Amino acid sequence: MNSFLALITRLLARLGPKLTLALALLLALTLLAGIYLGRQAAYKNMNVVPRSLVSIQVELSSAREALKATQGDLQMQRTRHEVDSRALELLRSEMAAENERTADLEEGLRFYRSMVVSEDMASGLSLRKPELVPGDSPGRLAYRIFIQQKEREYEIVEGTLSVEVFGLKDQAEVSYPLAALSEDFNQRAAALHFRYFQAIEGELALPEGFEPKGLTVVARASKPRETEVREQFPWELQERFINVGK
Repeated sequence: MNSFLALITRLLARLGPKLTLALALLLALTLLAGIYLGRQAAYKNMNVVPRSLVSIQVELSSAREALKATQGDLQMQRTRHEVDSRALELLRSEMAAENERTADLEEGLRFYRSMVVSEDMASGLSLRKPELVPGDSPGRLAYRIFIQQKEREYEIVEGTLSVEVFGLKDQAEVSYPLAALSEDFNQRAAALHFRYFQAIEGELALPEGFEPKGLTVVARASKPRETEVREQFPWELQERFINVGK
């Protein structure tokens, strides 16, 4: 390596400064020409020219910005859609609740009309079919019994109500006073005192092994005159009480 450098040094010394400078310039031009030809070959392989490459880079940058803006718009549309869906669902829930409330009010109105202005009810005391609704656990039920009167001039009715639940136990017919099945049906609850109608309600627990078949309901009035009405009703459960308001 050292001998090669010494040879080059002696050769340059023989050529002289001017010729050495010319040779250096020639080598530099040759290097620049190689770089230029290499770039042109690369552009040719990519089917572009330098000016087209700059244009493509500008278009690529613009496309990236447009894509970013489109993604933002898409996310905004998704958010609006979710908000609109939630608002629509809330509106549907409110409409369903309002429809249910309207239905309850109409049911209560029909009930009061039947209690007060029923044309097919004879004068005096009358008993409506008891309402029975399943409770929170097997064998437990909620009950409600309505007693009403229809008179030309409504006076205060005073009296008592007695209820028996009849059915089968061990294949034998048996009956139980409601007072024995329900802590809510005491002497005070069984007392009648009303002008138009009265509701007796509470909860009862059925004895184990007892299969209820129906109820015997007896209403006895002592005022304004002595009256008694007795009816038997089948044991039929319903999902809920009739809505009669508060």
